[in-house]
Amino acid sequence: MESTRKTIIVFSGDFDKVMAAFIIANGAAAMDDEVTMFFTFWGLNALRKDQHVATSGKTPLQKMFGAMMPRGPKKLQLSKMNFAGAGPKMMQRVMRQQNVMPLPELIATAREQGIKLVACTMSMDVMGLRKEELLDDIEYAGVASYLGDADESNVNLFI
Repeated sequence: MESTRKTIIVFSGDFDKVMAAFIIANGAAAMDDEVTMFFTFWGLNALRKDQHVATSGKTPLQKMFGAMMPRGPKKLQLSKMNFAGAGPKMMQRVMRQQNVMPLPELIATAREQGIKLVACTMSMDVMGLRKEELLDDIEYAGVASYLGDADESNVNLFI
């Protein structure tokens, strides 16, 4: 069976939507498909490092964005029923009980399977994110690069 290509735009920074994106991506990679995940706007928060990273040259608005946005996959909120932060904890508990891999492990598995994780450089500029604030060993590109991958793919998802 010949492998196919999949692309996923991760626009949302909601925990449940990012989970779904990584579950789909890992499933496709397990079927020997080539997978590109393009993280843009709020989706970039899933690629942020958990700890604060000192950066220079940010405008006050960019600093404010950085302080208000969740730092990494462990801090993402649910799209529905967030309950002042309790919702993700409840969801994570149920997932553990059902033996669902946690989001940080899904991200690690995606990297191990060779899924291409791409941070949108234009969104990074708009939101004031720097490369050093995101996970190591990911790719950086603009929309033209994503569209090139999408042209070669048989499935394109927007999450």
